[in-house]
Amino acid sequence: MGDTERPKYVLLSYDAEAEFNGEDGYEETWASCTDTENLFGDPSPPPRGIYELLGCAPEGELETALTRARADGSAPLGFLVLEILGTRGEPVYEWYLEDVRVLGDRPCPRDLSLRDIVIEASQHADNPSDYPQRRPLSRGFRLLGPEGEPRGSCRDLAPLDDDLPDHAEPPVRLLGCATRGALRAALNAGEEDLGHAKLLRVDAQGGTVQAAVEGELTAWIPSARGRGLVDLTLEPWSDRPPTAAERVWELWDRGRPTEPNLWARCGTAGRRFWLDTALANQDWAKPDAAPGTTYHLDGRHITDDQAFYCALGETVNGPGGYFGRCLDAVGDALCGNFGATTPFTLIWHDAHIARECLGLSPRVDIRPETFEELLAFLAERRVDARLA
Repeated sequence: MGDTERPKYVLLSYDAEAEFNGEDGYEETWASCTDTENLFGDPSPPPRGIYELLGCAPEGELETALTRARADGSAPLGFLVLEILGTRGEPVYEWYLEDVRVLGDRPCPRDLSLRDIVIEASQHADNPSDYPQRRPLSRGFRLLGPEGEPRGSCRDLAPLDDDLPDHAEPPVRLLGCATRGALRAALNAGEEDLGHAKLLRVDAQGGTVQAAVEGELTAWIPSARGRGLVDLTLEPWSDRPPTAAERVWELWDRGRPTEPNLWARCGTAGRRFWLDTALANQDWAKPDAAPGTTYHLDGRHITDDQAFYCALGETVNGPGGYFGRCLDAVGDALCGNFGATTPFTLIWHDAHIARECLGLSPRVDIRPETFEELLAFLAERRVDARLA
């Protein structure tokens, strides 16, 4: 097997009973394979749906958008928060719609002082359920903007297009697999139930880079990639890695990077996944540096928020290092056990690049932190950030 055909993935067995008993469910190496098909997949954007805000009393921007929609046929509204109320009018939980567009309205049949407003929108990925459930005897929903600004109220929300298409994803194929252990025995015996497995991405030395996907082995055929090899079919039950993961794994193919700023070769999605990979390879045995340490942040490539977190991780923990993937995670890291202890000094070189690219003030509803917000966050947590 040449260098171009070396194993890039390793398949481990899964023992559900062992994991249920608190043990490591992945025990035995079942196979190594040279390549895959259908492994990578970006999540589909949320389908846009048509909804009706029943018994609505619009306020603020919703009222303005409704007036425009009556004149123009539709009007953008943006982000809409539905605050579900309890029986006493207390907030119970929130449900979110993105990219809302107001399409029109009509009088509410139950109360002619209210309106039934038709909107088009996408569900937010963080919604706690597929649909907000109005509580019995509830007063309905309070409508808010992204910063909590009032947009009115409604008695209920009704979907007008329940029949959204269900896009099935193809199974993952593991190509050129050299099987061993219980899996080889099962194939030789002609067993159909091959069991559950976890696929790992490995580097050129065979070290684990990151878990790729978990699922059930459902079929196999002899492989065209070599005598004695097989192609396996795996039905995932976990999320597939995004397409940006392939580029990240190429940059980690010789093990943890020794060159800084390799993440800068990736786009925003790749940098986001880079942080996942860095976290998976975090050296938890490394002690925290003493308080008062001075760190130098290379700001030449900080052109988006993910770049800031990649650069910060390498500043504290070296190339491929991790020190948080969002402000909440950085806040946790600043508490210790991630390589640094506050207070410390952070000299931010070429800070003008982040100032220009991240901006100074909010411009959109859902957004990454601005340059000034990052500085304020660091100052609040006893990090003396000095711009250079």
